[in-house]
Amino acid sequence: MIAAVDGSTAGRPLLADPLQLMARREALAVPHAAPLAAFAARLRHSTGRGVPDADPADGGVRARLLLLLETPGPAIGLTGFVSRDNPAPTARNLRRFLAAAGLARSETLIWNAVPFVIQVPGTGNRSPSRAEREAGLALLPALLELLPDLQVAVLAGRAAATAAPFLAAARPGLPVLRMPHPSPTYVCTSPAVPQRIAATLVEAAAILGSHRRSITP
Repeated sequence: MIAAVDGSTAGRPLLADPLQLMARREALAVPHAAPLAAFAARLRHSTGRGVPDADPADGGVRARLLLLLETPGPAIGLTGFVSRDNPAPTARNLRRFLAAAGLARSETLIWNAVPFVIQVPGTGNRSPSRAEREAGLALLPALLELLPDLQVAVLAGRAAATAAPFLAAARPGLPVLRMPHPSPTYVCTSPAVPQRIAATLVEAAAILGSHRRSITP
């Protein structure tokens, strides 16, 4: 069973807790998470690289909002998940922004535009090369096929923004929003950056709310 999530346990990010991490791994088999877990496993096999799993505490294949980050960060080596609950500053920022926008976990899926690890072990983060971006984005249509309820996509950062044409081709008419990456490297550069992130996520929440109202009798 996946614990109710508020972003921390005794002051620590949830996935820093070995018991919570074990529970998340077991939850990869639940129906809304299993297709994405199988997708990530196929990517690990086909690319020969590390590909983290989507967090089963989120919406999985039932997600209505796709949030694309850029590449797996260093915390991936500790948890194996793309998650707002990773023990990393970017995840902490993301938890805060998503909660403030009122976006339910059950409606979101967090993924990376380049889903495989690009860093050499022992080195820090770097931006993906053009070839890495193209290789990652070529995998995006297969992900979208797993998301029948998708109603909005949010692209976080410059590398993720290059996914816009792929989304337009695969899902014509899908609202696609762009925002700065939630990494502290960007968030701390100017007060305008967190404001833009917050405003974009509020806009995404409004789109989901509009869709919900349109199907209510």
